[in-house]
Amino acid sequence: MLLSRYQDVFVEAGCDEAGRGCLAGPVFAAAVIFAGNFRHDILNDSKQLSASQRHALRGMVETEALAFAVASVSPQEIDRINIHNASYLAMHRALDMLTLKAEFILVDGNRFIPYHQVPHCCVVKGDGKYLSIAAASILAKTYRDEYMENLADEFPVYGWHQNKGYPTIQHRNAILEHGLTPHHRRTFRVTDPQLKLLV
Repeated sequence: MLLSRYQDVFVEAGCDEAGRGCLAGPVFAAAVIFAGNFRHDILNDSKQLSASQRHALRGMVETEALAFAVASVSPQEIDRINIHNASYLAMHRALDMLTLKAEFILVDGNRFIPYHQVPHCCVVKGDGKYLSIAAASILAKTYRDEYMENLADEFPVYGWHQNKGYPTIQHRNAILEHGLTPHHRRTFRVTDPQLKLLV
């Protein structure tokens, strides 16, 4: 079972993002605060769960969390400030939206841009270690997936219902054949072999 807390003194928010390695769509991030005694047997890294499990757990998180928020950064902003800065900006926006002020931040990964004067800790693979980060990963993933599925109806040739904007072969070929939409990140090269490392 995942850990409830990193520390026991401050109000702790877990943060994670979704969509960093995509060719299209915003990057989403979420922040989640649970009570210190919160426990859950199934809550885990969103990548370890099925779509139906993520959907069910999203409802649980939104009901059980003391506070939660989801925010995004647009493809145009990503192109302007780069995807790494955009990921942290999305987290900052989610933290701004919390109805309960975070006094300590747990972040999935190994880097973070400090949020005001709030202390933080980066945890590699944190979405598989701490409940609040796992919950944030589920919210960010499910909100982003819904966003891309809604866009897919307007731009069916890119396969966003299935690939959610990630650089699949089908998605790359569709860009080469049909060009870019306003929802594509123009600084991401379609044939860049590094993209597979970002997924």
